[in-house]
Amino acid sequence: MGTVVDDAASVEFHAFFERHYAELSRLAQLLTGEPDAADDLAADALLALWHRWDRVRAADHPVAYARGVVANLARTRIRSAVRERRRVALFWSQREEKVENPDVPGAVDVQEALRRLPFRKRACVVLRHAFDLSEKETALALGVSVGTVKSQTSKGMAELQRLLGPQNAPLKMRATMARTGDAGGRDR
Repeated sequence: MGTVVDDAASVEFHAFFERHYAELSRLAQLLTGEPDAADDLAADALLALWHRWDRVRAADHPVAYARGVVANLARTRIRSAVRERRRVALFWSQREEKVENPDVPGAVDVQEALRRLPFRKRACVVLRHAFDLSEKETALALGVSVGTVKSQTSKGMAELQRLLGPQNAPLKMRATMARTGDAGGRDR
């Protein structure tokens, strides 16, 4: 039988879960580019938060802490995927089947373009533009300085413009972010 304190923490965590799960899942999807894995990453992040709930709820910005956990789990997933791809590429590289002049698609989707960005640039762009977080909120979520957020966001947007074309980048970004849903507003 739980104590009153345990019950209060459980109720508080449940409210936090209900309020932020969808946002954390969306963040995971935009960071990894894997819609199927996003719910799992969000659930794993919330499980980790539950295990440290006393510390999380005492934090100044529990949502920023949660976003940081999701970002770290996404980074780990991406690194694992990169290692796996390298292993597969090494295996297949022994077969000398090279295609000359591959057919390259004419337009690059925003999700694909985001996947091409290094993780920190991608995270800054997604949190700033898809979630409409301030530079300070983004810095808190990623555990970096505001200056890093500014430079990584600027460089990431420049790279997206290069990948998507200068006329199409802002329109495609807005359309893609609208299609993936609303961020649910800011938590201050």
